[in-house]
Amino acid sequence: VCVCVCTIEPTVPAMAAVTPRSLGLGALTLLNFVFVFGTGVEFVRFVSFRAIYHNLSGPGGAPQCRDSVGWAEALRRRSVLSSMCVDGGLILLFALQHSALAWPPLKRLCQAGLGVLHRGFYTFTTALTLQVLMRCWQPVSGAPCLWSVSGAPWDTWLPLLCFILHFLCWMVICSILLIFDYAELLGIKQVYYHCLGLGDPLSMKSPRAQRLFSHLRHPVFVELCVVLWALPCLPLDRLLLAVGLTTYLALGHSLDTQDCAYLHAQLRSKLQLFSQPVMGEGGASSTNHKTD
Repeated sequence: VCVCVCTIEPTVPAMAAVTPRSLGLGALTLLNFVFVFGTGVEFVRFVSFRAIYHNLSGPGGAPQCRDSVGWAEALRRRSVLSSMCVDGGLILLFALQHSALAWPPLKRLCQAGLGVLHRGFYTFTTALTLQVLMRCWQPVSGAPCLWSVSGAPWDTWLPLLCFILHFLCWMVICSILLIFDYAELLGIKQVYYHCLGLGDPLSMKSPRAQRLFSHLRHPVFVELCVVLWALPCLPLDRLLLAVGLTTYLALGHSLDTQDCAYLHAQLRSKLQLFSQPVMGEGGASSTNHKTD
């Protein structure tokens, strides 16, 4: 359940001075946004739609796995072990980057050295690591699949069902990113506030919301797990990717009872707000809802 945590926006000055430094910060932030957004689109294709259609067995297509080979024989093959080592190293590289830059001592060091660009630097290095992972990933076609659908009619219907399920999950993920303020997640809002002299946007949120954001590193855990595992064919390299990312997401999910109580209170507040009748222009709402 995702709940919108609102921020009370401060009053923006009537006129903000435009300086070469602010223009440079804005240009770097926009370039970073384009790179991160493009990487996100490519990651959706890599982890979701390409996995459903690109390497499925069919006329003119290379098979994803070799079911005629046993697991014992496949795991002794040098090509299989080499590809698994490369893929495992790429997953480890992503996990190290994503966790090391979020480690408090290193995070404070980046904030001191990069200032307002530290969040943008984090998203840039994440996107760069994903680019390396996607471009250097090695499929394992010399081993059997964990499961594979090849008989009619499921060889047609199951990929279609997986496509619909993945599409819905990505729509939910995009909605959650919008709810959790994607501009702040990408570092755009920090630069904008800095140029206007408004400080850190995170400081405008309540202490309970700040505590939640410090624990909720991956608000799309369930949806990403569905995307990783709901496939008509699961070859060995995709199994390695699903296990690695699922384990990392599970270890990074650290909500406690206070966070859950805060989310429950926010959900109840939003449901009460939406259940109120819409007042006309001359009417006034009898209750003012204050976001905690």
